[in-house]
Amino acid sequence: MNGLELSERFYSECVKPMLSEQFSDILPYLAVGLFGSGSECFGFDDAISTDHDFEPGVCILLPDESIVDRQTAFKLERAYYKLPKEFLGYRRSAIAPVGGARHGVLRTAEVFADKVGSPDGVLTVHQWLTVPGHALAEATNGRLFFDGYGEVTRIREGLRRYPEDVRKKKLAGHLLLMAQAGQYNYARCLKHGETGAAQLAAAEFVRHTMSAAFLLNNVYEPYYKWSFRTMRRLPKLSLLAETMEYLLTTDNGEELAESKLDMIEDAASDVIDELQTQGLSKAICGDLEKHAYSVNDAIADGDIRNLHILAAV
Repeated sequence: MNGLELSERFYSECVKPMLSEQFSDILPYLAVGLFGSGSECFGFDDAISTDHDFEPGVCILLPDESIVDRQTAFKLERAYYKLPKEFLGYRRSAIAPVGGARHGVLRTAEVFADKVGSPDGVLTVHQWLTVPGHALAEATNGRLFFDGYGEVTRIREGLRRYPEDVRKKKLAGHLLLMAQAGQYNYARCLKHGETGAAQLAAAEFVRHTMSAAFLLNNVYEPYYKWSFRTMRRLPKLSLLAETMEYLLTTDNGEELAESKLDMIEDAASDVIDELQTQGLSKAICGDLEKHAYSVNDAIADGDIRNLHILAAV
């Protein structure tokens, strides 16, 4: 049983009855689910994941104090704390009555302010350009089991995708850095005999290629330790994950350097094909830098378009 399944069972068998019996008056204003940090919120947890922060638990989200006051929230915290300490063979942590960072009774505004810097989930252009993708992924992952008030659902839906001009700005920056690291600096480092620097260039190419792939799928890139696993599930460009892993994990001696250069160009070609399939670039060439500027030129909002091309990466 994975963490999301465990959490939903805990909600259905323990939390839901408690809320219905003891807090029916505020139930229409609550949301209950599991999302945020942790592999279980992405569905990536396994046997290794149970070594820390893995337990039966949910997030019970409250609107502001004008709707659910502090005293009622405290009573709910105590009731949640008193739920069974063990469920389906898994023990719950001995958290404080005010709840924990991942589970417990939380204010909706505080959760989203912590994740994305906005208590109501409404982001300025600057925030969209600068909030890390993994934070947006954590604000929208997991599952809601109940949302009587609808506030949490509304916020999460509003954060589900980058605005199109923001997506293009981020994509343009990553394409430019792909070009610099992979199509230019990797070969130059090899010519200088700097194999360590060449590997840094390869790593930069991998990092920005993966970011571009997530943007081309219009999906947030998660925290780096889950990026390969998520990339392999993408509808588009998922096969590049194996290429990226090879570039990262092989050396840069003469036997492999030439093949790695070819793989970099092949990956660039795949990304360019997808750019053109989506109508994001008008450039007709294999130079990622030209495609980067073409994507940037297509941004509708002049203020975003005129920012430095690397403003969002």
